[in-house]
Amino acid sequence: MKSSGDPSASYTRASVASTGSSKDSIRKLADDLLRQSLTRKPNTSAEAAASISKTPSVPPSSASITRTRDSKTASSSTADDFLRASLVRGAVSNAGCQPPSYRSNYASVTKPSAASTLVGAPSKVKDRGAISAADAKSRLSELKSEVARANAALPPRGKSDLFKESCSTDLLFLIDTTYSMSSYIEAAKDQVRSIVKEIKDAFLNESNVRIAVVGYKDHDDDPNIEFLDFTTSVTEVHIFLSTLSASGGGDIPEDVLGGIRKAINASWKQQTRCLVHIADAPPHGHTLHDYKEEDDSYYQTASEPHGLTHENLLERLVELKVNYALLRINSSTDRMALKFSKVYSTASAGADAKLHDKNAYHTMIADSLILAKSRAKKTATGTSPLFEEMQLGTTYNALRHLVVSTITASVSRTANRLSLAFSRSKGSTGRAPGPRGFKSSGLAAGLAAIVEDRTVTASSPRTDVPLETAPPCWNTPEWLDQTLAVEGFCLDLSVHDADTLNAMMDNDENIKLGLVKLNIAARSKPFAEGSVRVAAYARPASTTSKFVLKSFKDPEESLANLVEDMRMQALCKAFALEFNGLVKFSQPIDFITTLCLEDKSHASKGNLSLEPFIEGEYVKYNSNGPYVLDDDDNPFNEIAQAFSHFTFERSWGHFLVTDLQGVGNSFTDPAIQTLDPERFKLGPTNLNEEGFKFFFAMHTCKENCRKLGLLSNKEMIMSRNFSFRKTWPAMDPTVCCSNKLCRKIIRLATANKSPAYPSCNWCDGCFPQLKATRTEVTCAAPGSKHKFEVSMFYCESQGEECPSVCEEHREDTTVATVVGGGLWETTRSSDIKEISGRLW
Repeated sequence: MKSSGDPSASYTRASVASTGSSKDSIRKLADDLLRQSLTRKPNTSAEAAASISKTPSVPPSSASITRTRDSKTASSSTADDFLRASLVRGAVSNAGCQPPSYRSNYASVTKPSAASTLVGAPSKVKDRGAISAADAKSRLSELKSEVARANAALPPRGKSDLFKESCSTDLLFLIDTTYSMSSYIEAAKDQVRSIVKEIKDAFLNESNVRIAVVGYKDHDDDPNIEFLDFTTSVTEVHIFLSTLSASGGGDIPEDVLGGIRKAINASWKQQTRCLVHIADAPPHGHTLHDYKEEDDSYYQTASEPHGLTHENLLERLVELKVNYALLRINSSTDRMALKFSKVYSTASAGADAKLHDKNAYHTMIADSLILAKSRAKKTATGTSPLFEEMQLGTTYNALRHLVVSTITASVSRTANRLSLAFSRSKGSTGRAPGPRGFKSSGLAAGLAAIVEDRTVTASSPRTDVPLETAPPCWNTPEWLDQTLAVEGFCLDLSVHDADTLNAMMDNDENIKLGLVKLNIAARSKPFAEGSVRVAAYARPASTTSKFVLKSFKDPEESLANLVEDMRMQALCKAFALEFNGLVKFSQPIDFITTLCLEDKSHASKGNLSLEPFIEGEYVKYNSNGPYVLDDDDNPFNEIAQAFSHFTFERSWGHFLVTDLQGVGNSFTDPAIQTLDPERFKLGPTNLNEEGFKFFFAMHTCKENCRKLGLLSNKEMIMSRNFSFRKTWPAMDPTVCCSNKLCRKIIRLATANKSPAYPSCNWCDGCFPQLKATRTEVTCAAPGSKHKFEVSMFYCESQGEECPSVCEEHREDTTVATVVGGGLWETTRSSDIKEISGRLW
C-alpha cells in the first residue's frame, strides 16, 4: 500500500482479528461506521452512539500501530478510533501498559472496498494489469519460505579468527650490506623495535609478528650471505643487525639473486608474508640494469656463479604468496624493479604490481602491470601477492612508515584471500568479500560501479563471454534488441519517520517487500562480466531512465541471495537518511537499490536483478577487510568514512556498513557487518565481529566523526567495553521516490507532488515522466464503453501493467502492511534514544 506523502497523515492499519462472541456485531458496526467516515458524513446519529456504548471496550495494541511524529496529536473520528480498536487481534485491557515486544508485529490484510458496499455503486471488475492481494500474499509467502530454507541450509557460523590470521605477519628484511649501505643497516637496527610495536598497535594487539633478516654482498665477499631465520624475539633481531658490517662490493651490481634465493628458503609460516628489500644496486646480468659490460663482472644472463635467473626466483615468491616491497634509494634499481614487477603481474591471476612514479620505466610498463601513480581513487586490493616499489631516498627516515604501510597492504590481500576461501567452504552462492570487479570492455571507468561481482582468481575459473565494445546507443531504435516479461520483488519504501530505522534493525521482516510485473527492453550482448553474472544495458518499457540488467551464468542461482542484498540496501538507505539529516552535506549519501526478478519470457534467463545505470568516476572508499581510502584531496572520502563509523555508533555496536563504493554520492553493493551471526548471513561479505575489527584497525576519526560526537573507537574494540553517544535528535520525515525502480532519497519538503497521485513523492528525474507518458485506454468493464487517461510511467513505477478498467470500476485489492514496535523502541523516548555499556 502506498503511504501518504503528508507527514501528518496516519499510516496505520491494524490486524484483522476476532474479538470473542461479539465478533459479528462488532464487524457490522465497524462497517457501518467505516461507510459513514468514507462518505464524509458526520456521525451524529443517536442510534450509533447508543450502539457504541453497548459494545465491549477493546483498546488498541500499541505495538501494532506504526507511530509517526504527529501520531499523538493527530485528530481522528470516533469511527476511526472504534474501527482501529475492533480490528486488533488478541488485545487485552492493559495492553497500553505492556512494554514493546522484542520482535515487531507484522501482518498483511486486504483493504476493504468501501465503494462496493454503497447503494448504487458501479459494479467492480478485477483489473488484469494489477497484482491481486491473493497473488501478492502467496508470492511473498513463498519467498519467505525460500529465504528461510536458504538460511537453514547454512551451517552455524563458528567463531572466526580471520582478523588474527590475516594480520599475523612474517616480515623478512632483505638488505644489501655492502659499504654504501651502512646507514640503512643502522636504521633497520634502530627502528625494528618500533616497527614491530606499530604493527601490533595497528592491528589491535592481535598480530603475531615474526622477523627474519637476509644480508647479502657480492660473490667474492666473505661472508657472501648472512641469515637469521624467522623469530618473534625483537632483541634477537636487534643483535643480529648489530653484527652486520657494511663492507665489500667490487663492481656495481651485487648478489641480489643469491639473497632472494636465501629468502625463499626461510621458514615462512604466517598467512601474511612480506619481503622488504633495501638496496642501492641492481643484480648481475645486463637484462636487470643499464650499466656497461665493464661495470658488471657477470654481464651475461645466468653467467653468475650459481646460474640464477630472476624469473624463476620471483615466480617461487609468488607461489609462496610473498608480498615484495622494494624501497627505492636511487635510479640504479629502476630496470630491476621493472623486470621484477612484470613477473609478479603475470605469474598469478589477480597479482598486482606498482612502480613508483620516479622510476624511469613507470610509463613503459606492459598492460598487464597496474601502476599506482597516486593512491587517490584506488580500489581495494586483491587476493594475490603484491609487488610495490616505494621511495625510501637517501635519508632512511621513512623506513618505519614504509614498512608498516607494506604490512597493511599485505594484510588486506591476505584477508581477501582467506575470506574468499571461507566463503567457498560455506558453499555460498553469493558474492565473495573484498574487491569485486568485472572484466570490462574498456568503456568508461565509472561503469565498474554498477557491475560489482565476485573476485575472479585462478582457482575460480570463469567462462568468458563476448562483451559489448561500442558505447551504448540508448536512443537508437531497436538497439535494445530483447524484450523480457519479468516478475519479482522490490523494496516497499515509504516515508522514513523516527521509528523506521529501529524497526529495520530489529528484524528483517520489517524491511518490507512488494511485487512488480514489468516489460524490459534489454541489449542481448552484455557489456561486462564477473565470475558469477553478466551485465547488459536495459530500459523498462515506459521510462527514459537507464538501467543495468544482471543475469547469472548459472540459471540455478538462488533468489534468496538477491533478496538479502535488497534488504541490506534498504537498511543502508535508512542509515543514510538519518546521517544526511545530521551532517547536512550538500550531496546527501544515497544507495542504489535493485529489483529481484524472474524472467517469464519464452527464453528464460532465470533470476535477474535490475538497477539504475550510473555514470562517472568510480571510487572505493573502504572494504569489508582492512582497506580505507587514504585520500585527503577527495572531500567526500571523510564523509564516507564517517558514515561507516556512524552506522556502528547509531546501532550501538550491532551493525557496521562497509564496502562503500560508487560514483559521487551514489553508492552500490554495500556490505553490512553484524554482531548477530544470523543476520545477513547468506552472502559472505558479512564477516561479523571480524569485520568490525578490520574497519576500526584502519579508521581514523576526523572532523565529521567529531562533529557527530561518535565515541566508539579501536580501543573499545580491543577491550570490548563500549560507550556510545546517548542522544540522537528525532529526524524530520524523509522520503524515497515513489518510483519502485528508482527509490532515490528526497527531502519531503522539496519532493515533487502530482494532484493525480496525492500520496506519492517524486524525484526530479521521475516527475516529468508522469505527464510525458499519458495515454487513453478503453475501460473493459461491462456496460457502455468509455475511455480513461493513464500514465504508463506511473503504472510501471508501481510495478504494474497498464490497467484494463478505470478507477471507478476497479476492484480494490490493495495489500496493506503494518509494522510495530521492537527491540529498538525500548531504548527510545519521543526525542532521544539511549544505550551504553558493555557488549559482546
